Amino acid sequence: MGRRAELVSTYAQIGKTYVRWAPSLLLLAVVVFVPLGLVHALTVDAHVGSLDFGAGLKLVGPAAAVFALAATGLLGEIFYAGAVAISLTHPHDGHPPSLREVAGMVSYGPLIAIDLIYGAVVAAGLATFVVPGVLLFVWLGLAAPIVEIERHGIRAAFSRSVRLVRGRFLLVAAVLIPFELLGDSLADLATTFTHGLFGSELLCHWLADTLANVAFTPFYAVAAVLLTVDLIREKGGGAELHSKPPS
Repeated sequence: MGRRAELVSTYAQIGKTYVRWAPSLLLLAVVVFVPLGLVHALTVDAHVGSLDFGAGLKLVGPAAAVFALAATGLLGEIFYAGAVAISLTHPHDGHPPSLREVAGMVSYGPLIAIDLIYGAVVAAGLATFVVPGVLLFVWLGLAAPIVEIERHGIRAAFSRSVRLVRGRFLLVAAVLIPFELLGDSLADLATTFTHGLFGSELLCHWLADTLANVAFTPFYAVAAVLLTVDLIREKGGGAELHSKPPS
């Protein structure tokens, strides 16, 4: 299969999986992103980049703003992808797990740590020379699904992500980067539409961020899980998707 055909096939699989699992994906997204939307809104509302750092530190302000916004923008996406990995790949008593069962199966410690570390290192790369941030975003982007599919620890999950992406970087980048950029664009659009809807800018940012994440992050999470499953199988491992969501 050529690269273009493979990419088209991957996107088609993502769309079909989202449609099948939409109710569970959206409900889980609400649980995760309503509180995390407030965290990101507080960061945006703080206007980190507008702080006066002094004439000798003019570059620090913008860099700090990019770091803070990028890190909190990614916050929750990785944890959510890990939870989606459980929903799509772990049978429970012969059936896909319910949301309550997913909550009991999540590896909270490793997944939260990976969420924070991944967001921080990608944000640091973006805040310095941009390209390192993009590379880290792709190379480490499968760590959260790996934690839940293969039950690795934090360091092992990051290492495993690098090994899976090796030789398939362009495919992973061509899937994850567009979803991330489209999600960010949707958040900006939602912010524009909700601007002035409430008396508080904080509430507007919170609503916009939550709506954007609930609407679009499931696509990113499904993409990350499907890529992880496919690459594990391609490299000799065992990982399967459920044929259908819970009824």
